[in-house]
Amino acid sequence: MEVLPLVVVSKIFPARPSSIPEIQEFVRTSLADAPLTEAGNREVTQTVFRALLAAAGPVGTIQISFRIFPESVEIDVLHSHSGVPAEDPAPPSGTFAEWMSEVLRREGLTPQDAARQLGVSVRTVARWVGGETEPRMRDLRRLQERFGDLPLT
Repeated sequence: MEVLPLVVVSKIFPARPSSIPEIQEFVRTSLADAPLTEAGNREVTQTVFRALLAAAGPVGTIQISFRIFPESVEIDVLHSHSGVPAEDPAPPSGTFAEWMSEVLRREGLTPQDAARQLGVSVRTVARWVGGETEPRMRDLRRLQERFGDLPLT
């Protein structure tokens, strides 16, 4: 029998796009002393982000857990649909609103065009651009599929 040192780190986040910067910081902090290269750290961050997009839902939470061994890291990303909206995080910083405005300019799209392409209402796009709301995770997935380079990855 071999006994290896093990560090377990776990945290729960609201399943909302505004949680992504906090999640990225959690990943960086948790893996600071992990046996991963810089490329490995980037890969873990992308894996967590892809799992968030795959778990898209309007309510619930995301739990990220790391088991850090001397020579490897294991990751779990769990999504809970509790039926109760997750606690609202701090107001968005405007980063998504600025990005969305830039995408519309760059692509030469009106809010009506973007709404049609994304399957949301024009009012929803206007709220995103105005910084009043942010997309749900399922909308974020569609945004990534259509426009690619989300500022949150």
